Parts: sequence; structure tokens; C-alpha cells
Amino acid sequence: MTGPRRLVSSPVAQYLAIGLLALAAIVVATQTLSGRAARDEALDDARATTEVLALSVAEPALPRGLVAGRISAVDRFDRVALDRLLVEDVRRIKIWAEDGTILYSDEVRLIGDRFELGPEELAILRDGGSEADVSDLGEPENRFEPPGEGLVEVYTQIVSPEGQPLLFETYFSADRIDARQAEVIAPFRRITIGGLVLLVAIATAMLWVMTRREARAAAERERLLRNAATASDAERRRIARDLHDGVVQDLAASAYAVATVARDASPEHRETLLTTAGSLRSSMRGLRSLLVEIHPPDLSVTTLDAALQDLCAPAAAAGVEASVHVAPLDGVSEQSAALVWRVAQEAVRNALRHAAASTLRIEVLRTGDRVVLEVADDGRGFDPEEVREETRYGLRGLQSLAHDSGGSLEVRSSPGTGTTVHLEVGV
Repeated sequence: MTGPRRLVSSPVAQYLAIGLLALAAIVVATQTLSGRAARDEALDDARATTEVLALSVAEPALPRGLVAGRISAVDRFDRVALDRLLVEDVRRIKIWAEDGTILYSDEVRLIGDRFELGPEELAILRDGGSEADVSDLGEPENRFEPPGEGLVEVYTQIVSPEGQPLLFETYFSADRIDARQAEVIAPFRRITIGGLVLLVAIATAMLWVMTRREARAAAERERLLRNAATASDAERRRIARDLHDGVVQDLAASAYAVATVARDASPEHRETLLTTAGSLRSSMRGLRSLLVEIHPPDLSVTTLDAALQDLCAPAAAAGVEASVHVAPLDGVSEQSAALVWRVAQEAVRNALRHAAASTLRIEVLRTGDRVVLEVADDGRGFDPEEVREETRYGLRGLQSLAHDSGGSLEVRSSPGTGTTVHLEVGV
């Protein structure tokens, strides 16, 4: 599961997912808006074609008598103008009088029929202009149109030789309008999608480079931190070894020598010598506890329990009841064990110095592929937001170390409720 989890948490993968969703949303939105604009453009083309046919072909060819419905005028207009009106995708021609009478149509069965004109048609007939709309094939005047074929009707004004305004109407195939719409929108679709894909590709490449750079920087920081920790461990081991082999041995020898002298000393000096020997032994024990704090001897998974027990040794002298529970940690790395000990060391030190606690509990468990440490006390507690930065420096450093090791460190506390330090790190 490490691979999929790492893939999901990758900034590049997250950006790509968000970018593709945004790209899809933008494409849908632009397609909708540009589709409307393209349809308006296609209808504008149909209106322009209708106006050209009306003013350049139909109106100049209108004979006198057409308004009166004379058959000869209808025939003359049909011979002169019909071939020039049914061009491109024009499917039907109609010329209307204001009262709704069809004065001319290429569908001769409609000539002379009368239908009521709508408000829009009447407005165009009286005031000029042009308008386009989808034809309702269910209307009586469209009864001769083939079923299932979509039509778009466009109407504009023309004037008869008698000076009477008439309504000139053309019908276009809706498929032709749709084809023109697709023709208009195609270049914009390529530009829009191509530009967005290029933008996502460039941004993804930049993010990938930045992520790799950040990953290298994080790896370098981790390496430096590990080197610093290793150097610190080495220095602590050297100090602990020097103290153990030097001062501690000298104190032990001095305490033994003073105790030996006390046995043969006079009564007035024996008490002083025994007190001095006891003080030397006490100093030796304190120094050994300090050595454990400086560096636990032979720290590993198997010795972690004993090291934590030694870490809590000063608690008894401080009147604090300490308990340590370490569950089986088979398979846990020494690196994780060392981190657990370091965090426990800092937490125990803070508890004994500042918490004024009566009990202290250290518990180490393994949950799945995680090691969990909890150090809890019942002391006075504190508000983490009000702690000074210099006071939190030790735990802040451990938080960075835990994060770089793939774990997390959390301090839970509030005034009067004690403090719990919770660490989770991979095995």
C-alpha cells in the first residue's frame, strides 16, 4: 500500500487530478458558451442571407398585382425569382400580407391561405429588421413540410410596387444551421482545449521540477539532521565513557576507601567519615543516572524497556510514582527505538522539572506498522499556546526529527489536566 499512498499524497498527482477536473469544467463551460455564440453566429448568417435575398432578389422582382392575388403576377414572380431564391440551403419561401394571407410560396398549395401572424412577425412587417426562430412544424402553415426535419424560419420586411410592406420569410434546414454552428466553433474548441492542455502540461512540469527540488532539499535536511544526531550520539557516548571510566570510578574508590578508614577510626571521627562515604555513594548514583540520561548503554529494541526504567530512576527521589510498560516490539528498527527513547527522555525530563506530578506513565506499543509512545503525567499541565519558544525548543527539535522519520509527535495538555506526549513512528 506504500506505492498508492505515496502516489495519492504526491503534489504532482494531486495537481494533475485538480487540473484535469478544472480542465473538464472549463471545457464544458466554454463549449456551452461558445456553442451559444456559434449558434447565434449561424443564425446571423441565415438572417444576412435572408436580407440579401429579400432586398436584392425578391423586392426588385415583385410585380404589381401580387398584393391583389392575381394569378398572372404570381406566375411572373415565380418564373423570374424562384430559381434565384431557392439557393444554398433555403428550403421554403413565403411572402405574407399584413392580414396573414400568404401571397406567394414555392409550395403553391399555401398561396391564398390565411393564418394569423404573431406579434414578432407583425413588428418586423411594420418596422423592418429581421428575426430568426425554430419553426413549429405543428402549425397549419407548415403542414406540408416533411415530418422529422427541423427547420429554422427567418423573416424580414420587403415593400411591394404599390408601397405596401410585406413579410418575406425563408426556411433553412436546422441541420445546416447546426453544421454552420459546428464550423464556427471548431477553431475555438481547438484553441481552447489545446491552450488549456498546454497550460496544464507546463504547470505540471514546473511543479514536478519544484517537487523534486523540494524532495532533494528535504532529503539533504534529513541527512544533515541524521549526521548531527549521529555526531551528538558519538559525543554523548564519549562523555559518558569518560565520566564512567574516570570520575565514577574515582568516586567509587573514594567511597570504598573512606568507608574502610571509618571502620578503624576513632568514634569521634567515624561518624563524619561514614557520612562522607554515604555522600560519595549518593553522588556516584546521581552521576550514573546522569550518564543514563546522556546516553543509554547498548540501546536497542531488546534493551529499550531497561533503558526507560533507568530513565525513570530519578522519579522516585523526586517523590513521583513512575511506571513503564513496553509491549513486544519484534521487527522494530533500532532507529525507531532510538527516537522513542529520545522523546521519552525529553518528556520525562520536562515532567520532573515542571509538572509537579505525583504519577508518571510511560507506555510503548506496536500498532500495525507503527510504534506508539505515550508519556503521561498528572501534573499541573499548561496551555501549549502560551509556552515560550525557547522552552519548547527541545520538543520542537524532536517534532522535526519525528516528521523527517515519517512519524508525528503531539503534545496534549491544558492547565490542571496533566500532560501527554504522543509519538507515532513507523517500525
